[in-house]
Amino acid sequence: MKFTTTSLATAMLVTGAFAAPRPGLVERLQARGVLSRQSTPAEKNGVLLKDGDESTKIQYSKNWAGIVREQPPASATYTAVSATFTVPNPTATDDSGNMQAASAWVGIDGDTYTNAILQTGIDAYTQNGEQSFDAWYEWYPDSAVNFDIDLSEGDVIVAMVQSFSPSKGVAMIENQTTGQKVTKSLNAPSSSATLGGQNAEWIVEDFNSGSDMVPLANFGDVNFIGVQAKAGGQAYGVSDGEVLDIQQNGQVLAKVNVESNTEFTVSYQG
Repeated sequence: MKFTTTSLATAMLVTGAFAAPRPGLVERLQARGVLSRQSTPAEKNGVLLKDGDESTKIQYSKNWAGIVREQPPASATYTAVSATFTVPNPTATDDSGNMQAASAWVGIDGDTYTNAILQTGIDAYTQNGEQSFDAWYEWYPDSAVNFDIDLSEGDVIVAMVQSFSPSKGVAMIENQTTGQKVTKSLNAPSSSATLGGQNAEWIVEDFNSGSDMVPLANFGDVNFIGVQAKAGGQAYGVSDGEVLDIQQNGQVLAKVNVESNTEFTVSYQG
């Protein structure tokens, strides 16, 4: 099923009523000081020719799977990135009972430009058969902060970030299934963490808690549609973007399949 991305202008101007999330796994972990969610810049491990096609190359990354536009048009910078996707159904990859998770987000910078990332998205967790979800915004290197919005598996999410200057921006999440929308105006956390506008990203991430990566859950498929980046007053999709697959310990855990200029899927492979 296809979904239509909400107008960026409308999403920026309208916010819905905030609803308190249901208490769950994530809230309990945060209350105990166990979980502090943070993205990190892409950690790349090399280049692979994809399916024997020498014209199509992917890059391995330890923590990111998705597509990155690494270079904006001449004399321009990326100022807005958006997409629509569905909250995945996370399942455990083993019988350890340990927490596992996956994150889906859109962002500006963090690939070739590593000083900062302005990003927003959702996390999906599983532990001992229990699932939990949250939505968040982050201006790396600060840690993520949760939005106050309900999420469930299967909800259709519109995510967008927009920068107004290297040090000012906004993050927006809309749950199209429930009709809720939340936005947050943000400032760069320091003078050394301003945006360069050099990268636009649509990512599934194996994110960090503290200095450690949270084990990656089986997230099934995350289908990004309505993919768009804005630079110099023009809109761009994923054509000419760099494809990233997650590889850890020699095993490909997440793989990208590009359907069109505005749609691609990240699939769990582990």
